[in-house]
Amino acid sequence: MMDASHRPTPILRLAGLRRSFHQGPREIKVLDGASIEIFPGQAVALVGPSGAGKSTLLHIAGLLESADGGSVAIDGRECMGLSDGERTRVRRSEMGFVYQFHQLLPEFSALENVIIPQMILGRSKRRASERAASLLSSVGLAERLHHRPAELSGGEQQRTAICRALANQPRLLLADEPTGNLDPRTSERVFESLVELIHRTGVAALIATHNHDLAARMDRIIRLADGHLVEVTPGQAA
Repeated sequence: MMDASHRPTPILRLAGLRRSFHQGPREIKVLDGASIEIFPGQAVALVGPSGAGKSTLLHIAGLLESADGGSVAIDGRECMGLSDGERTRVRRSEMGFVYQFHQLLPEFSALENVIIPQMILGRSKRRASERAASLLSSVGLAERLHHRPAELSGGEQQRTAICRALANQPRLLLADEPTGNLDPRTSERVFESLVELIHRTGVAALIATHNHDLAARMDRIIRLADGHLVEVTPGQAA
């Protein structure tokens, strides 16, 4: 058994998160003490019924939204008290995001869509181009580098979006239904590419999904219900 002193630092640590919304006089507790730790190279599925607050949890973990209480630590750094500018810097340097819709820039090629976020952080165009081409080739898009999003299939668009999210070598990847807009066969291919990249790059990933078959093939499954996060076995995920 590994000594506690040698246990790796979690890339994402959420502790005691609380978040409520009001509908008139009624208070709705979306998060009520939610806690989780995710370590390098782990693909963690976030499941739960619609309206349970999965997107809210991802937004708080991604420093896009504030919690009413609790702690958000990224790679050991407490982030709840950061200014808006500091939050932006952490998102740019430490995080990658993948959404249900690819949100690629339509006027740029697949290669350029993966180059741009790297150049924003100061990487040279040559190095950014080399990394972008390598990432896109690793997910089967070597022949599609110079195609614009409208010339790509849905699965190719989403694989490009995944590469863009990983372009700056983030420590944490947050994905909200990344295969939810795809047909089952395409969803399978995109999922395989995503999990392979997570394991190969060592990024920690929290992936919200309604697809329990795909969730069961990730490293862990976390269920959000009644404001709490509970680790479950695949058969209990629904």
